[in-house]
Amino acid sequence: MRVVIVWNEQTDYASEVRSWMRDFQYDTRGTKQIESIDPYTLDGEQFAQMYDIVQFPTIIALDDDGKVLEEWTGTPLPQIEQVVYWAKDV
Repeated sequence: MRVVIVWNEQTDYASEVRSWMRDFQYDTRGTKQIESIDPYTLDGEQFAQMYDIVQFPTIIALDDDGKVLEEWTGTPLPQIEQVVYWAKDV
């Protein structure tokens, strides 16, 4: 499984995302991984289009075949416990 957060550093919600990601790493003791994608890059734009992501930040859990398992959109961000299950072990 794979968890991706789609967000951009140059936004008003960036500090909330950075704080959430820091808390996620702390709470999981660095054993879980979340991939970060900027929707304003070519790869990020393609990813957002593929999964019909139009609001940021969005956290999306995908299975090994790329099927959406769970999705959280906008703020407030989900509780870390809601995402931990889906995150890949490092």
